[in-house]
Amino acid sequence: MVLPAGARGDGREAMTAPQKFRAACYTIEGLNSFAVVIFFNYLYFFCRDEFGFDNKHSLALAAFIGLIYTFASWQAGKLAARFGYFAALKTGFAIMAVGLLVGSQMPTAPRVIACACVVNLGMCMIWPTIEAMVSEGAVAADAVGLYNITWAATNALAYFIGGTLLEKLGYRSIFYVPLAFMLVQLGVVIWLQKSLGHPVEPAAAEHQATTPTEVVPAAERTNFKQLAWLANPFAYIAINTLLAVIPDIAHKFHLSPMLAGFTCSLWCFVRLGMFVCLWCWTGWHYRFRWLATAFGLLIVSFATILIAPSLALLFVAQVLFGGAIGLIYYSSLFYSMDASDTKSEHGGIHEAAIGVGNCLGPALGAASLQFLPQYASSGAVAVSVLLLGGLGGLLVVRKRAR
Repeated sequence: MVLPAGARGDGREAMTAPQKFRAACYTIEGLNSFAVVIFFNYLYFFCRDEFGFDNKHSLALAAFIGLIYTFASWQAGKLAARFGYFAALKTGFAIMAVGLLVGSQMPTAPRVIACACVVNLGMCMIWPTIEAMVSEGAVAADAVGLYNITWAATNALAYFIGGTLLEKLGYRSIFYVPLAFMLVQLGVVIWLQKSLGHPVEPAAAEHQATTPTEVVPAAERTNFKQLAWLANPFAYIAINTLLAVIPDIAHKFHLSPMLAGFTCSLWCFVRLGMFVCLWCWTGWHYRFRWLATAFGLLIVSFATILIAPSLALLFVAQVLFGGAIGLIYYSSLFYSMDASDTKSEHGGIHEAAIGVGNCLGPALGAASLQFLPQYASSGAVAVSVLLLGGLGGLLVVRKRAR
């Protein structure tokens, strides 16, 4: 396979570039993960304390952001494949920087919501592109493993210290800290593009892309990709519902934003540990019982976190939640990359599936609180029932395939 002349300098040649270019991609990924967690995860604390948002308002905002992400990331993956990876990255970071800058100036509720939507649109250009860049010409298991560990590590760190940043630097820090990161990432992308020399022949990379799962029939690969694409939205239904109500959980246990960051980030570190384990041990590849078990644990742990009467039970539930989320997410991205040739387009579908979960869970929770306000736990119950439906769907899809 030889790159066409028009592909020169678009970032796709990075698949056979020296390791420093791949390392730069992971650096961009880690920085972006840190920045978006600081903004989006603590946006709900900001809206609660500045504008009086309750659980219903926070869930509605999360659903709206998820809806935008669903359609935008799907199209962004196609755009990255058409116009080039570097063009997509520069466009995405520029959009995010503008959104953060505008939102930081005399923020009002409508302006902050608009800012979140703009930043969300820019972010849609980033993740499918990064996933494609680190996966092109590489063994899927290795590329996906390093990718997951990188973003999960900075994600957990950002969630852990984000509350401290809010208390020490003020709420405006959720705009200015990510803005600084966006500018740095934009600089790294420009440097990386200029550092690429002459276009290379990726023929040698075709051998590198051989995977240990070649013995798995194509039909089985396709089925597991479908299963993971079904499971991952439900994982993000749980995640985004949880993130939106974390301020309420913190209030229940009398936790400040700083202590909430320390206490409620445990599942992020467990997810990171799970990513490392799944990267080192590949025995879970194309084993349905692992995916089904993780889905079951997701349901139990999600409900437990929302109703936990003590911090001890909250910690135990977070351990199970992080482990389940880790395997489901890892499965989705691994099977997407392992069974595809158009990496950025499939990365876009993977991210769109995340957007579906980001939208449906919070939307159902908000609707439950709107129409059943007399039941404080109606949102948690509704989302748990939805997750049970997802497990049933997973079993049906697998049974039909077999």
